[in-house]
Amino acid sequence: MTKHSETPATVVLKNHHVSYTEHVYEYVEHGGTSMSSSSLGVDEHQVVKTLIFEDDNRHPLCVLMHGDRKVSTKELARQMGVKRVAPCKPEDATRHSGYQVGGCSPFGLRKPMPIYIEKTILDLEKILINGGKRGFLVGMSPKEIVRVVRPIIVNAAMEI
Repeated sequence: MTKHSETPATVVLKNHHVSYTEHVYEYVEHGGTSMSSSSLGVDEHQVVKTLIFEDDNRHPLCVLMHGDRKVSTKELARQMGVKRVAPCKPEDATRHSGYQVGGCSPFGLRKPMPIYIEKTILDLEKILINGGKRGFLVGMSPKEIVRVVRPIIVNAAMEI
């Protein structure tokens, strides 16, 4: 497999001495994690989505969720102590994160923002998460996410 070009995410991973693997697949618009997981032959539960939301004051936040689950915005807002959270419009997500939708990574975000991680992701031995570009995932232990970005652990997953 060819080496993928460097992204802000891979720079952060290298600077933190994170051991990771690179996984390149053909990106399909609106294909989501079902497309990437089937393309790479991994369980969709192991593929972690990086989602950019806003709270009721329009402050951005990042949510890491299993590919085969969705975020309960009501539960997330309750755990955050805010009235509501909602996904950003794609252009706002790009402005906040510095990444295109479909290529967003929690590593190397343009703006500092709180990062929330679904508790059960930490139970997995290995995950695949976006490496900062559409069609590019990086594989690592979820413990590395905790070490590098220090996310807030939440329990807000819902069946899709």
